[in-house]
Amino acid sequence: MSSLKNSQFGKRLRAFHGSGDENSPGKKRRRLTLDSPLSPIKSPSSRTRTLTTATLDVTNTPSRRHKARYSIGSEDRFVPSRDQTNLWTSYGLDEEAISSSISMSMKPAMRQRSLADPAKDRANDLYKSVLRSELAGSPIAYHSLSRNSPSENSPSRLDNPTDSSYQVSPLHHETRSLIGQPLPEFRKVAKTPFRILDAPGLSDDFYTNLVDWAPSGLLAVGLDEHVYLWTGDTKGGSKLCTVLDSKDEYTSLAWMKADPILAAGTAEGHLEIYDASTLNLIRRYKNAHTHTVGKRIGTISWTCNTLTSGSRDRMIKHWDIRDSSAMPFKQCAAHTQEVCGVKWSGDGGIQTSLLASGGNDNKLFIWDLRGSIREPAPNAGWSPFVKTFVNETEGISGIAPLYRFRQHKAAVKGLAWDPHLSNVLASGAGQQDACIRLWNTATGTMMNEIRTGSQVCNLLWSINSHELISTHGYSTQTVPNQIRIWNYPSMSIVASLIGHTECVQYVSLNPNGDTIVTGGGDETLRFWNVFPGRQPIIKGKNSVLDYGKLIR
Repeated sequence: MSSLKNSQFGKRLRAFHGSGDENSPGKKRRRLTLDSPLSPIKSPSSRTRTLTTATLDVTNTPSRRHKARYSIGSEDRFVPSRDQTNLWTSYGLDEEAISSSISMSMKPAMRQRSLADPAKDRANDLYKSVLRSELAGSPIAYHSLSRNSPSENSPSRLDNPTDSSYQVSPLHHETRSLIGQPLPEFRKVAKTPFRILDAPGLSDDFYTNLVDWAPSGLLAVGLDEHVYLWTGDTKGGSKLCTVLDSKDEYTSLAWMKADPILAAGTAEGHLEIYDASTLNLIRRYKNAHTHTVGKRIGTISWTCNTLTSGSRDRMIKHWDIRDSSAMPFKQCAAHTQEVCGVKWSGDGGIQTSLLASGGNDNKLFIWDLRGSIREPAPNAGWSPFVKTFVNETEGISGIAPLYRFRQHKAAVKGLAWDPHLSNVLASGAGQQDACIRLWNTATGTMMNEIRTGSQVCNLLWSINSHELISTHGYSTQTVPNQIRIWNYPSMSIVASLIGHTECVQYVSLNPNGDTIVTGGGDETLRFWNVFPGRQPIIKGKNSVLDYGKLIR
């Protein structure tokens, strides 16, 4: 009996019984034994308290009683009844939190490595969705914590044709629907170049443009102080020209759209025009750009017979190669640092095209030279390093930019006008910005912003498909030195090409529009088949019986 007397249960009984005798200390406390009759409690205010008669099941087998770990006033822990088939509610899983934690635990390069194969990336996403649906249950399909009662008009569980009881497949209905849904096909893109050419001396400079493909099929490449032409049918090339000064080198090349005329800019600020058909020098603008801050002509662009050059002297100058004068007929000054890129929207001349310019000052300007007045000769008060005439105002068209965009946070070099949609411009900037932005130059607004995670070196639109090519360099978040193909307007990645070991500074498109050539600091030229071929125009049969051609 001593074990029950000294047990926790016995102490609680004595404490409960003794609490009713506080007002009668002279009364002898009743001893509780196993044979003592227990009566129910009449009321909390009664002076004599008894317990309900209880039958204690005492076995003959002695057992060791453990001391309770909870206090007298403790309550039982509430365990809710949960759907064991839904692990999301059972364990409080958060899909977004899990995805973000997994993504942050991976290395930056591994997080973006799947960009090289979008088809594999989509397959991995489908696999993860199937695992979530089968192992953890669908968070959308299960509502075990919902407070709403099922509707009276809802059919019973076994009357549902999609219920697992009627299915032969072990997979859930959601999983079967997910697997069976049609998926859009990815366009197949060759992931390896079909030709690689050595280009010793190809500059690894972000501020140069030394590769351009002519409409006639000639590929021009600047290697140090030489310019070479490659026809494509042979692996070798022919030298076109060499700089006159041994300390000079070529920094920019651009073909004329209509004729095999090549313009070349040098580091010393000279501008040369060559006829590739005769390999002769047509014009040479000596000291076309000259200033104490720098002379390098890093970018040039054609529109009809007008050649536009941008330099380190922060000036944009326009030259008419038909004019015998050695001076530019117009110049624009708005950038506060080196002009990194200039690009005309079309080949119809300054009266029908817009000019985009990007600078090392992180600014993008749109110029409208339509209706502009040509500047007079230098003896009429013209200053070579100011915006316009000394005695003129800012009201003349083409002197001030039409739009000024300041969203970029690094040097703006990559510029490309959409050949399929007018007034759509794509721009890309350096590593500190690492973004591609799309602009509507008709309204002066930004349409889209794509974070690439790496330096954007160059941009190029396809003429056969509505896709954009971007070449990249340094990166701390993605695989560096990539070539990416973007689908417009969704800007989803079609393919990512990896092969260059250094920054991919240059890109150009062949006349057929199905092949691109890229060049970089690894001193190689790589040729890729990335775009579909141009679709031939099928003409209808000319027949005298064609009712559409009969005169009614």
